[in-house]
Amino acid sequence: MKTTTQVLAQKSTTANSDGTSPEIGAPVREPITHLLEEVSKVIVGKRQVLDLVAAAILTEGAHILFEDMPGLAKSVMASTFARASGTTFKRVQFTPDLLPADITGTYILDQKQGTFKFHEGPIFTNFLLADEINRASPKTQSALLEAMAEKQATQNPVEQEGTYALPEAQLDRFMIKTTVGYPSASEEEEILNRRNSRMKDDFDVRPATTPEKLVSLQRTVEYVRVEPVLVRYVASLVTATRHHPDLLAGASPRGSLALLKLAKARAALQGRNFVVPDDIRFLIRPVLAHRLILRPEPRIRGVKTEQVLDEISRSVPVPKL
Repeated sequence: MKTTTQVLAQKSTTANSDGTSPEIGAPVREPITHLLEEVSKVIVGKRQVLDLVAAAILTEGAHILFEDMPGLAKSVMASTFARASGTTFKRVQFTPDLLPADITGTYILDQKQGTFKFHEGPIFTNFLLADEINRASPKTQSALLEAMAEKQATQNPVEQEGTYALPEAQLDRFMIKTTVGYPSASEEEEILNRRNSRMKDDFDVRPATTPEKLVSLQRTVEYVRVEPVLVRYVASLVTATRHHPDLLAGASPRGSLALLKLAKARAALQGRNFVVPDDIRFLIRPVLAHRLILRPEPRIRGVKTEQVLDEISRSVPVPKL
């Protein structure tokens, strides 16, 4: 059985700021709640995954690596978030013959004008779904990474023949790695009932926000308060990964920064203007697991990086606010 991996990449524009501290709480939670309600009309269940995606949308420059079995609505989820956000969406199927210019665009000679004109590639969009990047050559993978400010790529963990798996250094550039997973029996039944009622494959999705509003929300999230004791908690968790006996390499400072930024986004989603320890603990696995490299011995024993993180999470004292 084939497993596919996909990436949802988000591109933001710069918004003006007067330097004042905006309100948080409801001004962030309400529009994102409407966004999630619209997405939930298409995606049945999977609320934890939807919350992770929403937190990433609220974090400027965040990109998500989806790694899962085919047919589990990864592409549908990506396009639905884009449509519900009122933004542009493009999808690229990575194949062995894909060239860097097919991603970034290229200059083409205009014979009438006698000048070269740049023709934009699919990277020029708000949401980009890069499907199975490991099927493209490393040169093309590198072009995508560079174009996206070196923050995104994809891989396929099964059916590896003829593919180019991403090295660990590139995996570290993802802010989140997560899976969608199979639906439950009741969710599967709901999927079938919805399709039967629609009498078509397409979904009707209405924009619940705008690109400008999303940029404003991203700026607002930056004002979420993180107490020094929680900053120290994030640092302690990441530092512990660098000294664990089962790990050859722990998380980099990029991991601790991702954990901090996403914790602020999750707090805002919960209607708070301050981070609590649960925000950080909720994000430990999706933010750090793909950044760790196991030693050969524990890998042979079947140890997973998620198990190591669970052990670290139990060993590092949770601060009291």
